Amino acid sequence: MLVSLLKNNILPRSLFGRSLLIIVTPLILLQVVSTWIFYDRHWDTITRRLSNSIAGDIAQVIELLRQSPSEDSRAAVFDMARRNFGLAISIREGVIVPADMSDNNAQIDFFLSQALKGRIERPIQIDSSAYQQRVIVDIQLQDLVMTVVVPGKRLFSTTTYIFIMWMVGTSLVLFAVASIFMRNQVRPISRLAHAADQFGKGRDLDMNFKPEGAQEVRQAAAAFNVMRERLRRQIRQRTDMLSGVSHDLRTPITRIKLQLAMLPESEAVSELTDDVAEMERMIEGYLTFARGEDNEAGQRVDLATLVRDVVAGWRRNKVNIDCHIEGTLEAWLRPDAIRRALDNLLVNARKYGQNIWVRAGRRGEAIDITVDDDGPGIPEAHREDVFRPFYRLDESRNPDTGGTGLGLAIARDLVRSHGGDITLEDSPHGGLRARIRLPL
Repeated sequence: MLVSLLKNNILPRSLFGRSLLIIVTPLILLQVVSTWIFYDRHWDTITRRLSNSIAGDIAQVIELLRQSPSEDSRAAVFDMARRNFGLAISIREGVIVPADMSDNNAQIDFFLSQALKGRIERPIQIDSSAYQQRVIVDIQLQDLVMTVVVPGKRLFSTTTYIFIMWMVGTSLVLFAVASIFMRNQVRPISRLAHAADQFGKGRDLDMNFKPEGAQEVRQAAAAFNVMRERLRRQIRQRTDMLSGVSHDLRTPITRIKLQLAMLPESEAVSELTDDVAEMERMIEGYLTFARGEDNEAGQRVDLATLVRDVVAGWRRNKVNIDCHIEGTLEAWLRPDAIRRALDNLLVNARKYGQNIWVRAGRRGEAIDITVDDDGPGIPEAHREDVFRPFYRLDESRNPDTGGTGLGLAIARDLVRSHGGDITLEDSPHGGLRARIRLPL
């Protein structure tokens, strides 16, 4: 369950991606809200105040021109406006300001035109195409047009860029720090997932998983170590107990065999000898099922060679087997356990079919081994039942016709100890197909 939980719910990649999403989303929302407030409040307020200031200066110049309309006074007023207000003013006679006004920068045009109309009440035209450098304002007077060139710095505030740079810069720094922090938190979870996956596949770890990271992650790692040690202890206890049971059962069976051998030959003695031999085979099968292959160490194995060796052994016994292997199939497994599982499937196929087909190849992130026969097959309703220990389709429970009912159960138990599984399907050859799927 721990393996399934780690693999299905807290994969490292998805967790890291979700963590980054949790970090990025508030940052983006913060920037959007801050930008909205800045442009809706700060930018509008600053632009309105700067526009009112410009409008007041221009109105002051027009008022002075009305009081002193002479050429000399006009030049003095323009010089005063240049020196004190930074406004470059010129006069064009015989020109009329057009009625249509082009909007180059809607916000600046709107606030400046509103401010000028409130003070001058004259036809105006605004050219803000280069508002960062200058803004040109044409004002229609009685028989002439006064052109006022306003420096861009009087209408455009550089705090916009400063604000954006600080906002983006701090967000990037916070994102980098949060990413490093989240990666350090995810790494122990990734190691825990890997350790659980390896343990679930029956592979020994090089070292114990050391609790690291947040408190919850350390608690999960400590629980995993306790669980793994508890399972190992139970397996060792079961193996030791079964070894003792095996020894205790073989001792009286051996005495019975010796006593039967000392008796004169007769039909009854022969039947008893066969019964004792069958009892010995059944006990060995039961113990093999319960014991499994826990004492065998895992190693890197070329599964293609292993399958060919098993098939070659059956062919030496005059069994008709067609074998096809797709390339080199390397996997970490316990070779004797997989060999025994494959042997059990071949025993089942040989018992009910005349011809056997074995195929092996890589399918995605797993290795598939199929064993087909041309026998009668197994009804679909019973395909899961035959994996139960001691279950046999032959209700007579005759070992000669149905076996002990442990072959498929042992095979599935061995394959599942590697993190794989065995399933039964309809064979294209008319019989049964047993499919072994082993993770890489």
